[in-house]
Amino acid sequence: MIDAEGGESVVVQADVTDEGIGVGGAMGDATKLDLAEWNRDMAINVTSMMLMSRHIIPEMRKQGRGSIVNMSSVSGLLGGNPSLLYPTSKGAIIQMTRAMAAQHGPENIRVNCVCPGMVFTPMVRSRDMTDEMRQARINQNLLKREGDAWDVAHAILFLCGRESKWITGLVMPVDGGTTAGKADRPALKADTLAAETTGKPKL
Repeated sequence: MIDAEGGESVVVQADVTDEGIGVGGAMGDATKLDLAEWNRDMAINVTSMMLMSRHIIPEMRKQGRGSIVNMSSVSGLLGGNPSLLYPTSKGAIIQMTRAMAAQHGPENIRVNCVCPGMVFTPMVRSRDMTDEMRQARINQNLLKREGDAWDVAHAILFLCGRESKWITGLVMPVDGGTTAGKADRPALKADTLAAETTGKPKL
């Protein structure tokens, strides 16, 4: 890709690689989004990561080992995004991770995936986020505190290191428990609770 644009690509010895790239992409549902934008943004979010692996895996094969960490998002696990493209592309990365783990595990090349939640970063800060918006984001996770880039970085470091040498195909949310459920789930009604405990509805 770099060579095709007139540049010069150089592949060096690599034990680990963290593959992270993405754009919010084309907005709208399937009936409204622009197809050219869809193709462009899927190429950015998904194809680019496949191409990185295409060039790095041969170098890992020479060494007889390697660790690849693909970056996805909790949107790839949950969906529910105003954009159709973003969660679709992030979900594709999750399945690509699993497929690659199966394909390259016998070569001692591990492939895992990190799915960050809504962490607070300088880029997020630059988007005119109000204090109310920031608090609303925090309220969505079970720990009720804000994550940052270091939380994500530590997960990547773990998956790249010796501590995870027997882990491959893992999809790891780093989201304060957002994908685990809601702590403020409404309590069961008394009659529903009675039916659950006795097997008979309360009359």
